[in-house]
Amino acid sequence: MNASASRLAAGAATVTVVLWASAFVSIRSAGAAYAPGALALGRLLAGALTLGAICLVRREGLPPRSAWRGTAISGVLWFGVYMVVLNWGERQVDAGTAALVVNIGPVLIALLGSRLLGDAMPPRLLAGMAVSFAGAVTVGLSMSGDGGSSVLGVVLCLLAAMAYAAGVVAQKPALGSASPLQVTTWGCLVGALTCLPFAGQLVRDAAHAPVSATLNMLYLGVFPTALAFTTWAYALARTTASRMGATTYAVPALVVLMSWLFLGEVPGLLTLAGGVLCLAGVAVSRSRPRRTAPVTAATTKPGQVTPAES
Repeated sequence: MNASASRLAAGAATVTVVLWASAFVSIRSAGAAYAPGALALGRLLAGALTLGAICLVRREGLPPRSAWRGTAISGVLWFGVYMVVLNWGERQVDAGTAALVVNIGPVLIALLGSRLLGDAMPPRLLAGMAVSFAGAVTVGLSMSGDGGSSVLGVVLCLLAAMAYAAGVVAQKPALGSASPLQVTTWGCLVGALTCLPFAGQLVRDAAHAPVSATLNMLYLGVFPTALAFTTWAYALARTTASRMGATTYAVPALVVLMSWLFLGEVPGLLTLAGGVLCLAGVAVSRSRPRRTAPVTAATTKPGQVTPAES
């Protein structure tokens, strides 16, 4: 991949991380008025409609048959199961515990990617993930409240992490034959179909929800889902699943910053330190070793004495 394509992929990954971080702020508002399944379905319907309109304008057709399996699996697990159980889990545990458990996801992605996709595990990636995970643990512990967790909530967050990791690994091969827009659009549609049992609940909640909560749900569908999942797929098609998973460790640090700016939640020193560790680990995991110029042996003419021989 040339330098220009590498910069575009890095930019796409940055857009994804920023928008996914903003989703946590919006979920705080929408989740108070919408049940977990209803919120997931409303978000996915908004995302599917947005992506469908873009596909019509761009005249994107069905993805190739070779991409159907990966797209469907990622749609069910990542777009569907992940969003429902994460919304549900965050109602059972405090934000710190949820962030801590869900951040097992990138580790699972690295393990599954190495096992199923043959992703390389260079030392810098492993070191960066270790630093970022330490930061996520620090953020989680600093934000955890006393008695705010339940066994059910922890299990739900763990299930969310597993669904997220499996969905990412399933999506990667599909991007080999289909465009990022195709994979995201049809994955989002499959996720919406998976969540259709919550349609009645969505109608009931929408009838009583304040306008601000509904607008936040629509924002979640258009930006953190339609746009961010497409930029994610674009970047994932150009790097390994393990490296992209490690990039998402920047999300907790950005959530802390956004909560500070938009919700007035002033983070403590321990939380800030954890956020810095998350960002530092991402920087290490995405860095590449410096290339050294190859040493060429000096050529000598017949009978010429080299300096080492003189």
